[in-house]
Amino acid sequence: MSVNISPLGDTKVFQPIKLGKNTLSHRVFFPPTTRTRSVEDHTPSNLAVKYYDERSKFPGTLIISEGTFPFAQGGLYEGVPGIYTEKHVKAWKHIVEKIHENKSFAAIQLWNLGRTGDPALLKDAGLPFLAPSALYYDEDSKKAAEKAGNPLRAMTEEEIKHMIYDQYGQAAKNSLEAGFDYIELHAAHGYLLHEFLEESSNKRTDKYGGSIENRARFVLELVDHMISIVGAERLGIRISPWAAFQGMEGANGSIHPVTTYSYLVHELEKRAKAGNRLAYISLVEPRVAGNLDVEEKDQVGSNDFVKELWNGTILQAGNYTYDAPKFGQLLDDVSDDRTLVGFSRYFISNPDLISRLQKGHELSPYERPTFYGRSDFGYNDYPKYGKKREDAEVAKKRVPEELLVQ
Repeated sequence: MSVNISPLGDTKVFQPIKLGKNTLSHRVFFPPTTRTRSVEDHTPSNLAVKYYDERSKFPGTLIISEGTFPFAQGGLYEGVPGIYTEKHVKAWKHIVEKIHENKSFAAIQLWNLGRTGDPALLKDAGLPFLAPSALYYDEDSKKAAEKAGNPLRAMTEEEIKHMIYDQYGQAAKNSLEAGFDYIELHAAHGYLLHEFLEESSNKRTDKYGGSIENRARFVLELVDHMISIVGAERLGIRISPWAAFQGMEGANGSIHPVTTYSYLVHELEKRAKAGNRLAYISLVEPRVAGNLDVEEKDQVGSNDFVKELWNGTILQAGNYTYDAPKFGQLLDDVSDDRTLVGFSRYFISNPDLISRLQKGHELSPYERPTFYGRSDFGYNDYPKYGKKREDAEVAKKRVPEELLVQ
């Protein structure tokens, strides 16, 4: 159903805010939102051009790409884009140019699946199924790996070094070549970087496991290397301290999230005070678990401790419409003059979301079954305010095709 909202145009939401070296015109951003509309070789499709173009029309908007594989070993899921071939780079460059033509800003989220990857697709690509430790996150993943003949195994130290310094390093250079203003490291939701951080998924006995300092080593080495290539002001990181998702334990773990993440954030703040402040830390709020909302009575934990330790910009996302039309939580979060707030699902169904928030126009409902699909239905057929939605059968006939760019 539609969501009635109050206009936010005269609030702090629509006051400018600095992000690294750039100035955004408002404090709402589009978080990374997987849509599986890329073509078979993981190149963004022709459909993605309109998708990102429409959502960046309000000048000064921060658009973060859907999760993107930095290299094939970081995958693989069907329909998800990459940034590791020349075709990938050219396609993304075309999309980023559209965003820049709208005077908005583009970030790319580098997404490494780790133990949540598809062992069969990795096997087909001649790649091993790797994680910090050989611990499957559920029985289905174990069965899939055994069926594919590609069992999960722990990364060697040599593979860790190669991934950080060679593979991620090249992904950073490719992202810059594509024109992205920022790079975001995905360290949330049970994927590889998160797997290194949490004790339940990291049973290593070398310098990348055991103590909190060792479990954070992969992430911090990666952050430092990325800073050396792109600069701290162009780098962000996304974390989900409370996520109990894809085998992660959150607050139920043997080591409390505040303990682990206080160390990580403190280390990032130390780098900031030494002259290398990241563009932002992006937080997944405990109001969501994966792609589902958490009832208020069931929410566990708070990210307030991050704000006490980190003096830089913060991005927050997670069901901000729960108290609409007043948006009390949203207004409270942006009141500190260093927080941006994100909408994923309602940015899907409202390509003109920013202007709707500004003017108080109702939000069109989203359709969860179309979040992941292989047609334009539920992707580019959501209308702007006051317009009629396109016939579903027409949209379903448009499928992802190769984006031809010079």
